[in-house]
Amino acid sequence: MSEPTPIAEFRSDRFAPILPDESQVNPGVFGAELAYWLSAELARRGVVTSYPEYEDWGWFIEYSAESGAEFALWCTNIDGSTDHWSLVLRAHRRGLFRRDQAPISEAAPLLEAVRDVLEAETSVSGLAWRSSEHAA
Repeated sequence: MSEPTPIAEFRSDRFAPILPDESQVNPGVFGAELAYWLSAELARRGVVTSYPEYEDWGWFIEYSAESGAEFALWCTNIDGSTDHWSLVLRAHRRGLFRRDQAPISEAAPLLEAVRDVLEAETSVSGLAWRSSEHAA
């Protein structure tokens, strides 16, 4: 995958973990509720992603652009918080030796829908876009 591109940071208590810490991917690492909610909201807007998946550092959903480029949208909490969230986008590398990577601009439909979803959610506060490419 490519270097991560920070997309957004925000606060919301809507995505606080339902299960106790010992049931999480790792202690203090949350994001399942955010990833499931985000994938469902994106689908309602016609932007299809994968079901959420997890790694040691948190949760992510995958998106395939019309060009075939693939991206992972990380949904993670910040510093063990249950109400402070970050979204980060990574492009999967492609090609025979996995050297080529799609420009983030190929994920524009995903990013536009994420903006719409977050701005429409009343529980989201302090929304800050972290990449100048995605700022209003």
